[in-house]
Amino acid sequence: MAIKIDYEKCTNCKICLEICPMKCFGFENGKVVVKNPSKCISCHACEIQCPQQCINVKD
Repeated sequence: MAIKIDYEKCTNCKICLEICPMKCFGFENGKVVVKNPSKCISCHACEIQCPQQCINVKD
């Protein structure tokens, strides 16, 4: 599973942290990061809910 964040678009709103049922995201040094990509279940909730459309989940 690959989760990519386009940091040119990301505003660090943290919606992905709140919405991800598997807690794949974290917040470090002032920005959202992918901490646990192996836990991703490909629900695509982060992609769907991201207001900036900066998250891409590849199965």
